[in-house]
Amino acid sequence: MNTSAVDDRDTVMGRSPLTSGSPLTAGSPLTDVELLDAHIAGDQDAFSALVRRHYDYLWRLAIRTSFNRDDAAEALQDALISAYRKADTFRHACPVQGWLYRIVVNACLDKMRAQRLRTHSELTPRLHEEISLRDHFHQDPAYAIIVAEALAELPTDQRDAVVVVDMLRCTVAEACHLLNTRPGTIKSRCSRGRAKLSVLLEGVTLTD
Repeated sequence: MNTSAVDDRDTVMGRSPLTSGSPLTAGSPLTDVELLDAHIAGDQDAFSALVRRHYDYLWRLAIRTSFNRDDAAEALQDALISAYRKADTFRHACPVQGWLYRIVVNACLDKMRAQRLRTHSELTPRLHEEISLRDHFHQDPAYAIIVAEALAELPTDQRDAVVVVDMLRCTVAEACHLLNTRPGTIKSRCSRGRAKLSVLLEGVTLTD
């Protein structure tokens, strides 16, 4: 077992030694950015407080972009360890929640793509054309792997917009907050992303 990964997991979930003074909690008056900055500066409670503040949302996100709860739990743990380790790469280009969102989604998609490489399985899903992308993703694990691979081919901004709007079913306003961009930009990225996905997924979606 990777000892450093275990240590990081314990720290992320708040089992590290407390710093002097009152420990930070999810209800801290500090903003997300201030909590992340405190973590980077060495506060041993700050990242745990940040994770607990957004954990319910991140868990729902992992569930919606994974095959099952076990995969979601493993991907979420990997994502949080990754975020803990590379917190200093945050560049304030989007809300901290959006930064965490991207790391979690990428971890879930990477897990699915890796699963296909491990199993070398033939992917021949037979699904109805009228079902939405999100329904496809959850109705057939084979299709989910194909979608994960197709999404990975999209530019990051288009993938983010498609995942947030079409798979997570966020409103455009919610997507704007999460991705820190304007409504017109979200709609444009969704449109371009959907067009590219339709080409990448051509011939995959079959009727009975």
